[in-house]
Amino acid sequence: MDISTIVFWLVLLGAVIYVINIYNTLVTLKNRFLNSFSQIEVQLKRRYDLIPNLVETAKGYLDHERETLEAVISARNEAASILKGLSDSSVGGEAMKQLAGAENALQGALGKLNITMEAYPDLKASENMQQLSEELTTTENRIAFARQGYNDAVMTYNTYRQTFPPVFFAARFGHPTDAELLEFDDTEQIQAAPKVSF
Repeated sequence: MDISTIVFWLVLLGAVIYVINIYNTLVTLKNRFLNSFSQIEVQLKRRYDLIPNLVETAKGYLDHERETLEAVISARNEAASILKGLSDSSVGGEAMKQLAGAENALQGALGKLNITMEAYPDLKASENMQQLSEELTTTENRIAFARQGYNDAVMTYNTYRQTFPPVFFAARFGHPTDAELLEFDDTEQIQAAPKVSF
């Protein structure tokens, strides 16, 4: 064999190894954001399981607020249904927008419930309600942390997928579109800072 043939085969082998590396990196990054979403899923399910307990505890105090309680349960059921319907192929896709919308509706309903509960000091003082509220707050913090991890993993995946030369191979390797970030409308939960005067 002459030197040009050896060089040709080495270049070809290098190109094949490079393409294999692109494929493996795309798969690794996709699996990373899927795993990150599973962390969100665990916390969302935990919250969905806590909400009926919260509503049951509040029912005894909020006899005249049935509409608020029903709105919370309805929003919870909608969000849980969308979450249950997600599969690995839809995580990161258009279904994420549906989940985000359902989560925004649920957070809005929970916000209205919190405002309603403010008018019932006995309910706020209930030990069971305090414990449920603490568990929900802890779960909300875990969801926010997991969502940040998911969005970071999606950003890494999308950035790599859009770079040159992976952009040419991504669709051929089963990665035709960018993954969607999971963004909730947190403005419902933000409360004004208390005013302090001396």
